[in-house]
Amino acid sequence: MDRLARYSWFTLGCNIAVILWGAFVRATGSGAGCGSHWPLCNGEVIPESPGTKMLVELTHRVTSGMALLLVVGLVVLAWRQRPKGHPARRAAALSMVLMLTEAAVGAGLVLFELVADNKSMARAMFMGVHLMNTFFLLGFLTLTAHFASGGAAYRWRGRAAVGAGLGMAALIAAGVSGAVAALGDTLFPATSLAEALRQDLSASSHLLIRLRLLHPVISATAGVIVGLLAARVLVSRPELTRPAKRVVILVFLQVVAGVTNVILLAPVWMQIIHLLLADLLWISAVLLGAQSLSVESAIEWLPHERSLTYGGPGPDFGSGSGLEPGAAHAVHAAPRRVGVDERPADPGAQRRP
Repeated sequence: MDRLARYSWFTLGCNIAVILWGAFVRATGSGAGCGSHWPLCNGEVIPESPGTKMLVELTHRVTSGMALLLVVGLVVLAWRQRPKGHPARRAAALSMVLMLTEAAVGAGLVLFELVADNKSMARAMFMGVHLMNTFFLLGFLTLTAHFASGGAAYRWRGRAAVGAGLGMAALIAAGVSGAVAALGDTLFPATSLAEALRQDLSASSHLLIRLRLLHPVISATAGVIVGLLAARVLVSRPELTRPAKRVVILVFLQVVAGVTNVILLAPVWMQIIHLLLADLLWISAVLLGAQSLSVESAIEWLPHERSLTYGGPGPDFGSGSGLEPGAAHAVHAAPRRVGVDERPADPGAQRRP
């Protein structure tokens, strides 16, 4: 790993930590700790006598600012250490855009007072948008680190792209429903599991309470979809066994964490663990998708496409090469269906470039 690769992974890790602290801010009701002021805290740069909630919120703002500076440094470093057209450059630039929109959404929550005890559906929608933006931010930070570490370029096309898109959409839907469910748990805490179920099923309950029922259903569906897609990769792509297994394991851990969170009535520490696993699952799925769609593996998923070049120019995102000059390899996909008598004796031979 060179300097850019190490810095990229470090930046990704720091952003995960900031996201988890943001969840702690929401779960502890500290979002209004600095009042409706942004970026100042109660109109001051450094409050003279901050309370606990103010310190929690102020810490989140400071660390968010540091994360922004890290992404600025990532863009600068990517432009300095990678040539024009390199996919790491584009991923870093998109990370910067998403970091700015992340800050804008966070500022909107504060300025519109959609924090603390606010029970409006506007807050729920903001939380859903916030979660989606966070996932996309983590996704492009992950791709930046992947390309900076020598990951091959990929092309968004064919059956593999359909599967990857379906898996990503399922995880986003589960994440958004989870954000709304977590908000409901924070605003309407239950004292027992039986009481929580009565609240969820009562027609007179607040909409945020009744929406909590959707999260287990959506999450279970997403888990099945992502698990099956990862299992398919395990069977058809032995070289991707490790990343595919990682996704399957994280899906299982998320199911366990979700059930535990419900049984324990969503304590703050369990909410943080649940969100951490969700972030790690998303990152692992992004990496698996990028590797499955990489140019050198396109022959496996697109057996009847034209000849492709490993690391060569392509029509979709990441069309540059993550390899050093002279390290490209040609991969030729058959322009027609191979006859039974023409197929190689070794089935794995079709997958090797």
